[in-house]
Amino acid sequence: MEQRILGKTGRSVSVVGLGTWQLGADWGSVEPEQAQAVLAASAEAGVRFFDTADVYGDGRSEQAIGTFLAQNPGLDITVATKMGRRAEQVPENYTLANFRQWVDRSRKNLGTDTLDLVQLHCPPTPVYSSAEVYDALDTLVAEGAIRNYGVSVERTDEALEAIRHSGTASVQIILNAFRLKPLDEVLPAAKTAGVGIIARVPLASGLLTGKYAKDTAFAEDDHRNYNRTGSAFDVGETFSGVDYELGLKAVAEFEQLVPEGASMAQAAIAWVAAQDGVTTVIPGARNVEQAHANAAAASVALPGGFDDGVRWIYDHYFRDAIHPRW
Repeated sequence: MEQRILGKTGRSVSVVGLGTWQLGADWGSVEPEQAQAVLAASAEAGVRFFDTADVYGDGRSEQAIGTFLAQNPGLDITVATKMGRRAEQVPENYTLANFRQWVDRSRKNLGTDTLDLVQLHCPPTPVYSSAEVYDALDTLVAEGAIRNYGVSVERTDEALEAIRHSGTASVQIILNAFRLKPLDEVLPAAKTAGVGIIARVPLASGLLTGKYAKDTAFAEDDHRNYNRTGSAFDVGETFSGVDYELGLKAVAEFEQLVPEGASMAQAAIAWVAAQDGVTTVIPGARNVEQAHANAAAASVALPGGFDDGVRWIYDHYFRDAIHPRW
């Protein structure tokens, strides 16, 4: 699989990585054995970047990765985790003392002395411009607790602020066929600054798999059920913030763009990976088949006109509602 350098980390990562929110059981139940199988299938297919967070299953996702790496010590896999969502979301909680506690917990969960990459997990907007926050992160690097740090953001203005700080190695942002605003400024700014871009939610929470219908029912503990209105966290994380039924209409249009021999999901992932400035795309997987299919998207060739079609769909269905918000 193609490898790209992840910004200022200097680390080589696969163009298709693995997002492991699913392995924390926030998308419905995932058994430990199933989680290990997904990680193994991804690694077997060439994936060399795992993204997790301390709140995914209250640490279960990190622990699953830690177990897998302990059992496969020869694999050179970069692991990025996130911190900050375990505390009340006020800027005052983003302190060095709390960072140390959160990082220590993640190091224990992942079974490592030094974390490859730690990202602030969509904190309150003022955090991105706080000099004290970046000083604290620099201290963690100097102490050897973390090698690099980055941010995970909801909005493009947050990404642009983080990119302006010299220590920011990477920015994780939602980017998919239904969320195009990062293409305007964020990707060019990151490329100029040498900051890596980790593209999350590439399938719009599964909408771009083409597997869902108007009457599809999601499990009670699946965020696609309980966060439809943003009552648990930013609604932009669930179906990329698009109206579900409108999203289904757009999916029917997107399906017409998909080249023969590729699935809709693979085409959606391949399109994100092809955007100038993207380092790695991190679709999630709940089973071995999904893991293999997602990794295979790295070799999908998109036909001429595909990008124009994606932009037409966005302009026609989503721009007015989505572009001003994120």
